[in-house]
Amino acid sequence: MDSPLILDVDTGIDDAIAIALALAQGANLIGVTTVAGNVPVEAATRNSLDVLAWLGRPDIEVHRGASRPLVATYHDASHVHGGNGLGDWSPPESPAPEAPLPGPAFILQSAERHAGDLVLVTLGPLTNLAIAMNVRPGIVEQVGRVVVMGGAYFTPGNVTPHAEFNVFVDPDAAAHVFSAPWSDITLIGLDVTHQVAFPRSAWGQLPDGMDGAAGLAQRVMARTFTGRGMPGFYLHDPLAVAVALDPSLIAGELAEVSVVSTGDERGKTMAALATPGPMVATQVDAVRFLGEFGVALNVGDVAAGAGLAEAE
Repeated sequence: MDSPLILDVDTGIDDAIAIALALAQGANLIGVTTVAGNVPVEAATRNSLDVLAWLGRPDIEVHRGASRPLVATYHDASHVHGGNGLGDWSPPESPAPEAPLPGPAFILQSAERHAGDLVLVTLGPLTNLAIAMNVRPGIVEQVGRVVVMGGAYFTPGNVTPHAEFNVFVDPDAAAHVFSAPWSDITLIGLDVTHQVAFPRSAWGQLPDGMDGAAGLAQRVMARTFTGRGMPGFYLHDPLAVAVALDPSLIAGELAEVSVVSTGDERGKTMAALATPGPMVATQVDAVRFLGEFGVALNVGDVAAGAGLAEAE
């Protein structure tokens, strides 16, 4: 993909794999912004720097973003991603420093510099993008395409029965982003990400000591399969990156999306068919995605993860 791409991340396990997929697929990744989500923003920033260095791209700048949600109390996901966010694997520390420009400011700068062409993929809570929109509402006319990993529209949540994690962490930011008049925005929720998982059987065939993207995947998922004994790991964030690079992987419906911001249903996302509105993904070509994912990261045949139930 020639279009400039920004990944907005809260780098845990699937964010790390998503970064690897973007690079493996030849994306024009111009920068990474970080946000508090899976782990605090300090850890997300450190992890992003170290993952990029592991993948041979320490030159890609990492911009630290929001340290807490706009209004809501912050919750992390260390129970899934481990204390450091990378499944308790510690890669060598990157020699690169974090970039001085804050995450929301980098998004604003890039949207203006690449007006109409920038692709923004958000893989964590939407705090950075909401801040950028508050600073300059016109950003919605400048960003060419937004792909959001977030929400559970016609399926149960994964952090509560009602809510998907990224929206649950900052529901106010999500509501702000979902209601804006973007020219092209796609929402990749649990409705489709729960159809694509990395199966334990494929992970067990990966040899120890690999480098690059395959070595990264083998290491960051070890806790999931050995420490927690899970049969699979949902590829939430990698699917969002893949859709940014190839929109034909999914199908969906235009909808008006509302978000519950408080109470027992905090983070609940509801979609009512409407035009205009975000494209809510409802179907995914899981076999094709997993096949292309396995080839890109050199991790073998992962097609058994299509529709795998009881994954994490």
